[in-house]
Amino acid sequence: MEYLLELAASPTAWVALATLIVMEIVLGIDNLIFISILTNKLPEQHRQKARRIGIGMALILRLALLSTIAFIVQLTEPVIDIFGQTFSWKDMILIAGGLFLLWKATTEIHHSMDPAPEDPTSATSTVTLGFAAAIGQILLLDMVFSIDSIITAVGMTEHLPIMIIAVVVSVLVMLLAADPLAKFINDNPTVVMLALGFLIMIGMTLIAEGFGAHVPKGYVYAAMAFSATIEGLNMMSRRAKQKRIAAEA
Repeated sequence: MEYLLELAASPTAWVALATLIVMEIVLGIDNLIFISILTNKLPEQHRQKARRIGIGMALILRLALLSTIAFIVQLTEPVIDIFGQTFSWKDMILIAGGLFLLWKATTEIHHSMDPAPEDPTSATSTVTLGFAAAIGQILLLDMVFSIDSIITAVGMTEHLPIMIIAVVVSVLVMLLAADPLAKFINDNPTVVMLALGFLIMIGMTLIAEGFGAHVPKGYVYAAMAFSATIEGLNMMSRRAKQKRIAAEA
């Protein structure tokens, strides 16, 4: 209890908490974009449930990883050497997650450009398998993003209560933003392609970091913000044109 009171009275601890919350929220954006795109592929009645399950699992995984900080720290130690390049478990997990994101994003892009006809006779089985597959894929990416998130937290502060608060707050923000973000992506088809492009960029970043190349997150998110701004201007232009046409009709 005295330890917690000392933390509460420390300005440095509050600064660390605020910084870590912002960092965790930013890292959670990647996770949230993937969850939104994936759950939008499900029937309407299953989407919100899948989003909540996905974000809930993200919180559970993050808290579980926080309880094993000693194990997490060991994940950054080299375990294999290939042609002079050393890899830790963290590196291999990031590479695997990046490859999965690349595969998923390119598959979705291909599907959106060349959609396969649906078989109405197997609608029920498709819903069930689709929901289970979506949850499985969300869990897989939750694991990758959670490990990245917790290793970032461990690198920023040594105080476990600060890490726990930051993780819980960031996941609550994800939970509040999930439905509006998913609805926005679903209502604007061009945004889906932009978000899939983000996933490809995030996947490439994960692979690069797995191979030891540090990619400043600021550059990645600046590129995402610029692209999103341009898309926002295009959307405003299209809506203005539609209103003008409707007024002239």
